[in-house]
Amino acid sequence: MGDIDGDFSSKMRKVRALMAVLCLWSFISLTCAARLSPSRQKLEVQKHLNRLNKPSVKSIKSPDGDIIDCVDISQQPAFDHPYLKDHKIQTRPSYHPEGLFDESKVSEKPKERSNPITQLWHVNGRCPEDTIPVRRTKKDDVLRASSVKRYGRKKHRSIPKPRSADPDLVNESGHQHAIAYVEGDKYFGAKATINVWEPKIQQPNEFSLSQLWILGGSFGEDLNSIEAGWQDPKEGHWWMQFGNDYVLGYWPSFLFSYLADSASMIEWGGEVVNSEPDGQHTSTQMGSGHFPEEGFGKSSYFRNIQVVDDSNNLKAPKNIGTFTEKSNCYDVQTGSNGDWGHFFYYGGPGRNPNCA
Repeated sequence: MGDIDGDFSSKMRKVRALMAVLCLWSFISLTCAARLSPSRQKLEVQKHLNRLNKPSVKSIKSPDGDIIDCVDISQQPAFDHPYLKDHKIQTRPSYHPEGLFDESKVSEKPKERSNPITQLWHVNGRCPEDTIPVRRTKKDDVLRASSVKRYGRKKHRSIPKPRSADPDLVNESGHQHAIAYVEGDKYFGAKATINVWEPKIQQPNEFSLSQLWILGGSFGEDLNSIEAGWQDPKEGHWWMQFGNDYVLGYWPSFLFSYLADSASMIEWGGEVVNSEPDGQHTSTQMGSGHFPEEGFGKSSYFRNIQVVDDSNNLKAPKNIGTFTEKSNCYDVQTGSNGDWGHFFYYGGPGRNPNCA
């Protein structure tokens, strides 16, 4: 019996020793994996930055800390898209919409700009001709995304869907809107004058914007959307212009399914992200942070809103509708007069006694 106990004790000691070795090996393996994880992430981030940040002809340091790279126009990041591999750049549209200027709709060579627009980085220089300014993407920009692959991609359901203020949809997406819109026709562009403010943002992961949406298709996976512009009737490209002097670029028509032909809805207005900090509605402002009924001087507005029709003419939109998910937080009111044409006031403060 003693020999059996001795053998058993000896075997148990070996088993314990083996278990200890296995546990130690597992601990070391996990520790190594933990050490490697940040390095792998760093490598992935750096590879992504190398893809995003193109070789520059010149780099300019902005006073706010940004670095602006002057990238050769033919090397810009857009050409990473497989559909643009052999695309020949068009430097200006063939036609402007009738009514955009008091002159022919045929596009001519750009004239000298009467009101040059400056940006903060311009104090330290400007980009040479045949280059485009691109803000250099930094490591922190990529790390703010949920993953490296998600960086720069839009989340679904961030486009306002009129008449569908489903509470579940609002809570799931976190995006809230106050917009005016038109639908039921074919649209080939849109225009507006936007009253710009500096809304206060409560959380770093939230934003507040004012823009227009040009939409084609249905609200699902097949929706096409761009957020400015008009369609050139010759090539079908969607062009973006700021003011009378700045044609900023275009989206080639072959990138789209529905928008290759025309848009089916135009929206103008504001959007915020409500992350519900502390379980309450955000206090992030939309527009000026004032409700529409407070009017001129306090409330933000869009005025002279127009659409481009199938004859390439700018005209006043018909049957303007409005939409907001929570009018006690952000609201919208339309109107029209001789000076402003069709207009609307919009926005709000977010959290308030009626918006908790």
